[in-house]
Parts: sequence; structure tokens; C-alpha cells
Amino acid sequence: MKDELRTEPEDYEARQRAHYDRIGKAYEAHYSDEWSNLYRRRFIYEPLVAGVDLRGRKVLDAMCGSGQTAEYLLSQGALAYGLDVSPQVIEQFRAKLPSAVGVQGSILYSGFDDESFDAVFITGGLHHVHPHVPEAVTEIHRILKPGGWLCFYEPHTGSFANAARQFWYRHDDLFEENEAAVDINDLMRRNAERFDFVTTRYAGGPAYLLVFNSMVFRVPLAWKGRYTPPLLWLERKLERIQGERTSCFAMVQWRKHPA
Repeated sequence: MKDELRTEPEDYEARQRAHYDRIGKAYEAHYSDEWSNLYRRRFIYEPLVAGVDLRGRKVLDAMCGSGQTAEYLLSQGALAYGLDVSPQVIEQFRAKLPSAVGVQGSILYSGFDDESFDAVFITGGLHHVHPHVPEAVTEIHRILKPGGWLCFYEPHTGSFANAARQFWYRHDDLFEENEAAVDINDLMRRNAERFDFVTTRYAGGPAYLLVFNSMVFRVPLAWKGRYTPPLLWLERKLERIQGERTSCFAMVQWRKHPA
């Protein structure tokens, strides 16, 4: 049974690895430009790390890509590690962040020691391991120290946006077939005895779609500077009233039980 469990996730990860090796150059251009970085800092990183002590802490940027999140964690004084299944992406990570540690590997079988990290951050990676998100969280729980933080943001089920997302995923070759929104409520039920659920926020509006995800909408990079400032202003207004149904993503902070 254990061998069967390992074979299927490895098949999914092989497809994801090949997929991102193929689109990696365009992905880096759209998600690392100044406007996407500005969105990421204001609407993802700052709320994601709020209240979490990072200085001098050993933290993991799981499914790290080329290291945008790890770069922010380093700027906050953390000792940052990155983990990604793609060798091409890890090469980019190591070249970009020589002061961090880049490791090629799977979030399902990371190889890290038990209770070795103070915090694990995931920024849009869990929905790439569907349907093995629960196994990923189990692995994260294993490598977290007691009292350690799991902080992530993901597209989530239960939103109006997810209906459009499901259609888009099926018809757009930018997405691998196993990508799917994360069921936050189901994850909480599965992990109630492992974690304290500290915060849950719902966000993501026009700027999330057209600024942060400009690649998905095939927006030319040269256009982004023209419309980003007003969309960021609107995003800040909308996030005050957004809930589970009207948001594009969920953002959570969980803390591993100390026992």
C-alpha cells in the first residue's frame, strides 16, 4: 500500500516538473516584475508573516519557485531554505539567493529532519499537488518544530471565482491537469488535532487577476504599469469586505501544537 501511495504522487510531480521547466522563463518574467512583486509584498507577504517572529529563525519556502518568497523572508532576518521539485527552478533559486539554501525535492517526501523548521511558508504551491494536499500537510507537520508556523495562501474552493477557475484549468495549457483549488475547510477538519488555526483571511480581486496573474491573462508586461496603481487602490478597498465566496484566494496562519 505504501508503494502505491508513493507512485501516484511521483507521477503527478513528474508532470509538474516538466510543465514548469517548459514555462519557467515566461513565469519568471511575469511573476518577478516590479508590479507583481509590489502586489506580492502588500497583499500576500505582509499579512502572511504578521505576528510571526522570523529574525534568526530557520524557515522553509516550500515549492519555492525561483525564490520570491525566500527573498522576502531573508529581508526579514530569517535563515531561509527553498524546496522545489524542478531542477531548473532550483538552479534559478541558488543563483538568485546565494545566502539561502536551495534543495531539489518533493514536499511530500522532503528528506528534512523531524522538527527542523520554525516556520514553513507556501505561496500558491499546494494546489499543484492535488489530490495529495493532505499528505503534503502531514510532511510539513513532521518537519515543523512544536509551536512552529505553517503559513500559506492558495486559490480555494467555495468561491465564485473557483467555478471560472475550474473551466479555465481544463482549457488552458498553462495549467497542469492535476491543479485544483484547495479545500481549506477540509484541511482544517483533517488537522484539528495537529494545529491551532490562528488566522484565516480571504482576498484577491482585480489586481490579483490582472497584475499578479498577468501571465494567465496574457497581458503584455509593458501594459502593467499603466493600470496597476488604480487596481492596487481598488484591491485595498475590496479586501475589507471580501469573504469566502467573493475572494480569489485564502490566506492562513496555523501553528503546530506544542505537545
